[in-house]
Amino acid sequence: MAGLLKLEVVTPVKYVVSEDVEIVMAPGTLGEFGVLSGHTPFLTSLKPGRINYKDSSGKERTIFVSGGFSEALPDRVTILAESAERRRDIDIDRARAALERAQQRLAEEKAENISFERAKAAMYRAIERIRIAETKGM
Repeated sequence: MAGLLKLEVVTPVKYVVSEDVEIVMAPGTLGEFGVLSGHTPFLTSLKPGRINYKDSSGKERTIFVSGGFSEALPDRVTILAESAERRRDIDIDRARAALERAQQRLAEEKAENISFERAKAAMYRAIERIRIAETKGM
């Protein structure tokens, strides 16, 4: 078994995760990346998506992040996220309502005060939250 590394996922208001893990997979803006113990140090920005990791017992876990930054060091991964939620904490009804609002905004092609980029980003975040919440066993 490979060594463990410390995973910390932090938002401006709370620690979401602080535990020893076997591996971390995260959504970098240039593509998904994985980190094991002993990894070469690097820093990258994150796009909205899922962080998958295996805890110290080998159980797979999932967290939604809305973006932010990740620093990988040989013995730790620190994720500074705009917002983050464990799968069990996602309010699926709220995510579905956000998806519906975003889709309505995108359907209003002629609206002057609608930011289509913001509406697309909100739609993507809602879809990812729903996918994560509906995934069994993580």
